[in-house]
Amino acid sequence: MKIVIAEKPDQAAKLAAPFSFTKRTGYFEVKANSYFPNGAIITWAIGHLCELKTPEEYDPTWKKWKLETLPIIPDRFEYKVSKSKYKQFTIIKNLVKRTDIQEIIIGGDAGREGELIIRTILRVCDVNKPMKRLWISSLTENSVKNGFSNLLPEAKTKDIYYEALSRSCADWLIGMNTSRLYTVLLKKNGVKDVFSIGRVQTPTLALIVHREHEIANFKSEPFWEVEAVFHFAGRMLKAKWHKNNMSRVSEEKQAIAIANFCLHKNVEITKINKETKEYAPPLLFNLSALQATANKSYKFSPQKTLDILQKLYVKGLVSYPRSDSQFLTSEEAKTLPTILNNLSKIDKYKNLLPPPTNSIMNNKRYVNEKKVTDHHAIIVTDQIPNLAKLSMEEEKIYDLVARQVIAAHYNHAIFAYTTIHSLVDKRAEFISKGKEQIEEGWRKVIYLSKENASQEEEEEMLPLLHENELGTVAQATVKKGATQPPNRYTEGHLITVMKTAGKHLDDAELEKVLSKTEGLGTEATRAGIIGTLKDRNYIEIKKNQVFATSKGMLLIEALGENSLLTSPSMTAKWEQRLSEIGEGHASPQAFMEQVKKLTYKLITDAHEREKVWAFDQKEVDKISANNPYQKKYKKVKTVVGKCILCDGSIIDHGTFYGCSNYKTTNCKFSVSKKILSKTISQTNVRKLLASGETDMIKGFKKGQKTFNAHLIWDEKEHKVHFKFPQ
Repeated sequence: MKIVIAEKPDQAAKLAAPFSFTKRTGYFEVKANSYFPNGAIITWAIGHLCELKTPEEYDPTWKKWKLETLPIIPDRFEYKVSKSKYKQFTIIKNLVKRTDIQEIIIGGDAGREGELIIRTILRVCDVNKPMKRLWISSLTENSVKNGFSNLLPEAKTKDIYYEALSRSCADWLIGMNTSRLYTVLLKKNGVKDVFSIGRVQTPTLALIVHREHEIANFKSEPFWEVEAVFHFAGRMLKAKWHKNNMSRVSEEKQAIAIANFCLHKNVEITKINKETKEYAPPLLFNLSALQATANKSYKFSPQKTLDILQKLYVKGLVSYPRSDSQFLTSEEAKTLPTILNNLSKIDKYKNLLPPPTNSIMNNKRYVNEKKVTDHHAIIVTDQIPNLAKLSMEEEKIYDLVARQVIAAHYNHAIFAYTTIHSLVDKRAEFISKGKEQIEEGWRKVIYLSKENASQEEEEEMLPLLHENELGTVAQATVKKGATQPPNRYTEGHLITVMKTAGKHLDDAELEKVLSKTEGLGTEATRAGIIGTLKDRNYIEIKKNQVFATSKGMLLIEALGENSLLTSPSMTAKWEQRLSEIGEGHASPQAFMEQVKKLTYKLITDAHEREKVWAFDQKEVDKISANNPYQKKYKKVKTVVGKCILCDGSIIDHGTFYGCSNYKTTNCKFSVSKKILSKTISQTNVRKLLASGETDMIKGFKKGQKTFNAHLIWDEKEHKVHFKFPQ
């Protein structure tokens, strides 16, 4: 019998769906069929069931954050089972160790993380049985069956496991050591907060802080422009003064003089240029492009887009969500006519289908085997969705993906651009620009709002005029403006900046490497990195704009401009080597030795950097005052009532309520602040102390069940119990 280990419960359900099965606790039992002649077990992880051990689990002396213990480098990296997921791990362990299980099928997401999750579980289970790899890009019934018919040898994907494992361990080394290092050093310099540092999150933060400095240091300069209205035999033409390709002047006097000179003068059309431009349909989506589009269109955060896309993937409606490719192989391209035919059965797409082009099989803009990595571009599947059963957000993301696929089968959009050159009184040159849509093409499918349209596309229609035609200046006005600082990043723009971070490197070779290896982070991790920066209070999102906080700016100041931790260059070299490991061309052991040496160097660099620190004391005080750990400490002093067991005071310690006489009389009164996922409020503890019973507390969770109950104090056992309503 074979066992399939999926990455998540809903994914396992999709893998079992094409077959007859019985649901058991923690797994599906598939009956014998042509794909599994002896039947099969399909079980699941819950994401990362196992995690790297913490420093103190290797060595108790590593628990305290002290400079003397750095660097922290374990002899061998070890994994442990996450406490909250031990039940499912035990189910998997018992299943894979069954004597009738002869083969294990790795059924995690077809990528590095999916490989790492499942192989790590098997490593912790200490099993060594023959393995195969299920590698599919969608969870439709046909795709699942086809995947089980074409399982890969496990050796074919083992190298990407080593790549993911190396990345995980190396990030642990850099993160654990540098976070402790800078937290302790900054505390010595009066900054009381915890500073998290990461190989990807810190260069990303540096990009945001750099933009913050650009905006802060920007000096706005005023300018003036001269705008005119010309009359040509009843036809009106708006124009703007130009000289040497410049339309702005730096002095108001000059602009006023130009306007006064032109007013009521004769004007002549000296030249009319016409140019036709074709715009190809947009490329298909990869995750970054879809996240950027969803953010611009709907203000969805990158993480929200990924979460929605994952739900659509599990429902079998879109292909694998974490793809970094915008191309298809010929095999996927063959399915598109069927997909389009199915989309035509949905009301909102009926007027768009069938498209002008029946197939894009020979169109290298979309079908290119060489540019498909682990996965092809994100497309809708041949499964017809019931839109009524999708949430509004799911429908929006599905619509973006569907329209991108439809648009690929449309013709180019064609515009005619016209530039009219005018001369007032044979001296002052003016220019007018306009456009005309010749062919709507793919723009029928994907509407471009003004926010999404380019400046050229916003130009207006011009009247029909001829060269050498004469007219008069009806109006000439001066318009004042000012140069503007660079725009703040939106979350969608930040995703794009992370992907193209190689552009910030001076080294052309490193830029090429970083561009090849996806930039900062991967398609799967960028949204999480932005989330981490928010959680660490390094950035804030206001009205979809990204702001660096005082804490974030101080950290980058502490690291310095030339730090390896803030530059994409380290990530470039790192990702190059990891990519080589994934391809089987580099040694994971040699890579980890280099990371260990880098850890020592970063510690030395930090001590040198500390010598030149000179922080703004106001900012230091502000960061320390906003430190959540400091606030937590202050809460320790909150007294909620008199102790039931002695004359002491019951104090809120943040994670539990305990007696102030614990050290002096060894008073044992203690109540956890969180019981079965429910936070016990100070109000309820006061009632417990006064009457021995709390109010009814709703929402206790045990497994998948929730219940309501009072808490009562048991005088014999000196602890709380549940009291259930009748």
